[in-house]
Amino acid sequence: MTTHTTIDSPIGPLLLTTDGTSLTGIYLDSERGASRPADLGDDDSDHPVLVAAADQLRAYFAGELDEFALPLAAVGTAFQKEVWDALAEIPYGETISYGELARRVGKPNASRAVGLANGRNPLPIIVPCHRVIGANGTLTGYGGGIERKQWLLEHEREHAGMTLPLGGGRGTR
Repeated sequence: MTTHTTIDSPIGPLLLTTDGTSLTGIYLDSERGASRPADLGDDDSDHPVLVAAADQLRAYFAGELDEFALPLAAVGTAFQKEVWDALAEIPYGETISYGELARRVGKPNASRAVGLANGRNPLPIIVPCHRVIGANGTLTGYGGGIERKQWLLEHEREHAGMTLPLGGGRGTR
Protein backbone atom coordinates (compact mmCIF):
# COMPACT_ATOMS: atom_id res chain seq x y z
CA MET A 1 0.00 0.00 0.00
CA THR A 2 1.37 3.38 -0.97
CA THR A 3 1.87 5.95 1.77
CA HIS A 4 3.51 9.34 1.80
CA THR A 5 4.78 12.20 3.88
CA THR A 6 5.99 15.71 3.20
CA ILE A 7 9.15 17.21 4.65
CA ASP A 8 10.57 20.70 4.54
CA SER A 9 13.91 21.28 2.84
CA PRO A 10 16.03 24.25 1.79
CA ILE A 11 14.70 23.82 -1.75
CA GLY A 12 11.06 23.64 -0.69
CA PRO A 13 8.69 20.90 0.43
CA LEU A 14 9.50 17.35 -0.65
CA LEU A 15 6.75 14.77 -0.89
CA LEU A 16 8.13 11.26 -0.26
CA THR A 17 6.30 8.07 -1.23
CA THR A 18 6.77 4.43 -0.31
CA ASP A 19 5.24 1.15 -1.42
CA GLY A 20 5.69 -0.14 2.12
CA THR A 21 9.17 -1.59 1.66
CA SER A 22 11.06 0.89 -0.53
CA LEU A 23 11.13 4.58 -1.35
CA THR A 24 9.27 5.03 -4.65
CA GLY A 25 9.19 8.76 -5.23
CA ILE A 26 10.33 12.23 -4.27
CA TYR A 27 8.28 15.09 -5.62
CA LEU A 28 9.40 18.69 -5.51
CA ASP A 29 6.47 21.07 -5.08
CA SER A 30 6.84 22.61 -8.53
CA GLU A 31 7.17 19.42 -10.54
CA ARG A 32 4.76 19.00 -13.40
CA GLY A 33 2.60 15.92 -13.14
CA ALA A 34 3.31 15.34 -9.47
CA SER A 35 0.53 13.40 -7.84
CA ARG A 36 -1.60 15.02 -5.22
CA PRO A 37 -1.02 13.63 -1.72
CA ALA A 38 -4.59 12.30 -1.63
CA ASP A 39 -3.71 10.09 -4.63
CA LEU A 40 -0.74 8.59 -2.78
CA GLY A 41 -2.47 6.72 0.00
CA ASP A 42 -2.35 7.64 3.64
CA ASP A 43 -0.09 10.29 5.11
CA ASP A 44 2.23 8.29 7.36
CA SER A 45 5.17 10.30 8.63
CA ASP A 46 5.99 7.41 11.03
CA HIS A 47 6.51 4.79 8.30
CA PRO A 48 10.07 3.42 8.75
CA VAL A 49 11.02 3.88 5.08
CA LEU A 50 9.79 7.47 5.10
CA VAL A 51 11.47 8.20 8.44
CA ALA A 52 14.79 6.85 7.11
CA ALA A 53 14.45 8.83 3.87
CA ALA A 54 13.55 12.03 5.74
CA ASP A 55 16.49 11.59 8.14
CA GLN A 56 18.96 10.99 5.31
CA LEU A 57 17.64 13.89 3.25
CA ARG A 58 17.96 16.21 6.25
CA ALA A 59 21.55 15.02 6.77
CA TYR A 60 22.26 15.61 3.05
CA PHE A 61 20.89 19.15 3.26
CA ALA A 62 22.95 19.76 6.41
CA GLY A 63 26.09 18.77 4.48
CA GLU A 64 26.57 15.64 6.61
CA LEU A 65 25.70 12.95 4.03
CA ASP A 66 26.94 12.48 0.50
CA GLU A 67 25.65 8.98 -0.25
CA PHE A 68 22.21 7.59 0.52
CA ALA A 69 21.55 4.09 1.85
CA LEU A 70 17.85 3.46 1.30
CA PRO A 71 15.78 0.71 -0.31
CA LEU A 72 14.62 2.16 -3.65
CA ALA A 73 11.96 0.95 -6.07
CA ALA A 74 11.80 3.29 -9.03
CA VAL A 75 9.21 2.31 -11.62
CA GLY A 76 10.35 2.73 -15.20
CA THR A 77 11.42 0.99 -18.38
CA ALA A 78 14.59 -1.09 -18.55
CA PHE A 79 16.33 1.78 -20.38
CA GLN A 80 15.22 4.34 -17.81
CA LYS A 81 16.47 2.14 -14.99
CA GLU A 82 19.81 1.76 -16.78
CA VAL A 83 20.10 5.55 -16.99
CA TRP A 84 19.08 5.96 -13.34
CA ASP A 85 21.68 3.39 -12.30
CA ALA A 86 24.31 5.41 -14.18
CA LEU A 87 23.13 8.59 -12.46
CA ALA A 88 23.72 6.94 -9.10
CA GLU A 89 27.38 6.48 -10.07
CA ILE A 90 28.06 10.21 -10.55
CA PRO A 91 30.17 11.24 -7.56
CA TYR A 92 28.91 13.78 -5.07
CA GLY A 93 29.94 17.30 -6.03
CA GLU A 94 30.68 16.40 -9.66
CA THR A 95 28.77 16.89 -12.91
CA ILE A 96 28.72 15.21 -16.29
CA SER A 97 27.10 16.08 -19.61
CA TYR A 98 24.13 14.32 -21.18
CA GLY A 99 26.52 13.06 -23.86
CA GLU A 100 28.80 11.55 -21.23
CA LEU A 101 25.82 9.92 -19.54
CA ALA A 102 24.79 8.46 -22.91
CA ARG A 103 28.31 7.05 -23.36
CA ARG A 104 28.22 5.56 -19.87
CA VAL A 105 25.07 3.61 -20.69
CA GLY A 106 26.59 2.40 -23.96
CA LYS A 107 24.44 4.54 -26.23
CA PRO A 108 26.71 7.43 -27.30
CA ASN A 109 24.26 8.67 -29.95
CA ALA A 110 21.26 8.69 -27.62
CA SER A 111 21.74 11.91 -25.67
CA ARG A 112 18.12 12.93 -26.19
CA ALA A 113 16.74 9.59 -25.01
CA VAL A 114 19.08 9.71 -22.03
CA GLY A 115 17.89 13.24 -21.28
CA LEU A 116 14.27 12.10 -21.35
CA ALA A 117 15.02 9.18 -19.03
CA ASN A 118 16.94 11.54 -16.74
CA GLY A 119 13.90 13.82 -16.63
CA ARG A 120 11.64 10.95 -15.62
CA ASN A 121 13.74 10.03 -12.60
CA PRO A 122 11.22 9.52 -9.76
CA LEU A 123 13.87 9.84 -7.03
CA PRO A 124 15.62 13.17 -7.57
CA ILE A 125 18.38 14.14 -5.14
CA ILE A 126 18.88 10.50 -4.07
CA VAL A 127 19.36 9.43 -7.71
CA PRO A 128 21.24 12.60 -8.62
CA CYS A 129 19.79 13.73 -11.94
CA HIS A 130 20.76 17.29 -10.97
CA ARG A 131 24.41 16.35 -11.63
CA VAL A 132 23.81 16.19 -15.40
CA ILE A 133 24.41 19.44 -17.26
CA GLY A 134 24.69 20.65 -20.84
CA ALA A 135 27.80 19.87 -22.89
CA ASN A 136 28.87 23.52 -22.69
CA GLY A 137 28.51 23.56 -18.89
CA THR A 138 25.12 25.24 -18.80
CA LEU A 139 22.41 24.15 -16.42
CA THR A 140 19.62 22.64 -18.48
CA GLY A 141 16.39 20.95 -17.55
CA TYR A 142 15.37 20.00 -14.05
CA GLY A 143 11.86 19.00 -12.99
CA GLY A 144 12.16 21.11 -9.86
CA GLY A 145 13.41 24.16 -11.74
CA ILE A 146 16.87 25.43 -12.65
CA GLU A 147 17.14 27.41 -9.41
CA ARG A 148 16.85 24.20 -7.38
CA LYS A 149 19.35 22.42 -9.61
CA GLN A 150 21.80 25.28 -9.14
CA TRP A 151 21.24 25.21 -5.36
CA LEU A 152 21.88 21.45 -5.19
CA LEU A 153 25.08 21.69 -7.26
CA GLU A 154 26.41 24.63 -5.24
CA HIS A 155 25.52 22.84 -1.99
CA GLU A 156 27.45 19.74 -3.08
CA ARG A 157 30.45 21.70 -4.29
CA GLU A 158 30.54 23.58 -0.98
CA HIS A 159 30.53 20.35 1.03
CA ALA A 160 32.54 18.05 -1.26
CA GLY A 161 35.78 17.01 0.34
CA MET A 162 34.95 18.58 3.68
CA THR A 163 35.65 16.50 6.75
CA LEU A 164 32.67 16.52 9.06
CA PRO A 165 32.59 15.33 12.66
CA LEU A 166 30.12 12.50 12.10
CA GLY A 167 32.61 9.63 12.06
CA GLY A 168 33.24 6.96 9.53
CA GLY A 169 30.03 5.31 8.45
CA ARG A 170 29.25 4.80 4.80
CA GLY A 171 27.67 7.88 3.36
CA THR A 172 29.24 10.29 5.80
CA ARG A 173 32.28 12.40 5.25
